Amino acid sequence: MAKANRVIKQKAPVAKNDQVEASIIDLTYQGMGVAKVDGFPLFVANALPGEEAVLTVTKVLKNYGFARIQKMVKPSPDRVELKDKLALTTGIAPMANLSYPAQLAWKQRQVRELFKKAQLKVSVAQTIGMEDPTHYRNKAQIPAQMVNGRLETGFYRRGSHKLIPTNSFYIQDENVDEAIRATRDVLQELGVTAYDEETGKGLVRHIMARYGKATGQLMVVIVTAKERFPQKEAVMTALRERLPKMVSLVQNVNKAKTNVIMGQENHLIWGHPEIEDQLLGKAYLIGPNSFYQVNPVTTAKLYSLAKDMADLKPTDTVIDAYCGIGTIALTVADHVKKVLGVEVVEPAIEDAKKNAKLNGIWNADFVVADAPEQMHKWASEGKTADVVFVDPPRKGLTHDFIEAVGVMKPDRLVYVSCNPATLARDVKDLLEQGYEVDGRVQPVDQFPQTMHVEAVVKLVRVK
Repeated sequence: MAKANRVIKQKAPVAKNDQVEASIIDLTYQGMGVAKVDGFPLFVANALPGEEAVLTVTKVLKNYGFARIQKMVKPSPDRVELKDKLALTTGIAPMANLSYPAQLAWKQRQVRELFKKAQLKVSVAQTIGMEDPTHYRNKAQIPAQMVNGRLETGFYRRGSHKLIPTNSFYIQDENVDEAIRATRDVLQELGVTAYDEETGKGLVRHIMARYGKATGQLMVVIVTAKERFPQKEAVMTALRERLPKMVSLVQNVNKAKTNVIMGQENHLIWGHPEIEDQLLGKAYLIGPNSFYQVNPVTTAKLYSLAKDMADLKPTDTVIDAYCGIGTIALTVADHVKKVLGVEVVEPAIEDAKKNAKLNGIWNADFVVADAPEQMHKWASEGKTADVVFVDPPRKGLTHDFIEAVGVMKPDRLVYVSCNPATLARDVKDLLEQGYEVDGRVQPVDQFPQTMHVEAVVKLVRVK
């Protein structure tokens, strides 16, 4: 009997530096290819499903290992050869080696598989993509580090804190790239130092740039570890010369020992405290700390889709939960009687109110509160809504929120998700509250060249 109870440790079928020929069967969420040797998974950088390669094992852990391609035996027909391998090695664009149509198909399949895993029979539409899936990001937050005695900007090598200096980021708007380069050059010329996390010495932690694609307005934010910034006047003079589109230059102070990029303290060095952008005919003021979608092209498609799915009527009362700076609320306000927006982040609600006033919208009320708590409060007060829009963080909806929906009984709920795994889980729970999926789940490629996919789905109350 003692023998039967003894745990037999299984040894990995490979060891470091072994060479094995294997097929790549899948991609991980980090964009690594997956191969299996006698059921033991190996994660392989720059490998695509359907490829066969000779792999060299680089690291072996208890339940999985890592490998690199030694020799490609059979490449994928969807492989794209990149001139600049940096996009892959830094994780800026982990899918850049996969053709764009194949990226869209992979994302559709991911959404379909997650709903299947949740045992939900739904139809998943083809992923809505972009005409040009590069240089789309209107915002960048780039770390600064001292490299060979001078301040450099770039991206960390994947899985490390080693900075790789770079001039172009492949997925960022060229105006954003230019702003980062120009700011780095000016800081170098003036001898400004980068902050060192270990010693606490140095000044600049990050350079952030935001660009309003509709307005052509550029904001540059220099994130510093202390308030004293002796060269800021000289920086301002040089940047005004080199960046004609810049209308705002801000110093953001982040003194905390943290990996959070931005602090809450902003000092306007020059220009306006905010830039303006437009989305679906509405104007938005965007400050250094404002949440604003980074891909305005697909955001417009996503919000138009959500609005159309909601089948809005002039008599409708609408709730926009997790409303941020009010983008969905203000997009639909013209089409309904009343909009109620709720968001836990107070500065976001201040922005939402400011944006409503900017657009002459008076039928939208915004409240600072935790969305599930506020939904319960409204439900207990007997308030109801015809339509609820939800665009929650990656963790999805709470049971409290879903229960409150069950009490309020809105006719329609439109769910915009940045995480299809929690979307599938939440849809299953909403079905138990008396809802059903109306139409198809629609994936939208909000972040081309990365593994992320957004999805939107409409649920209706079963009468």
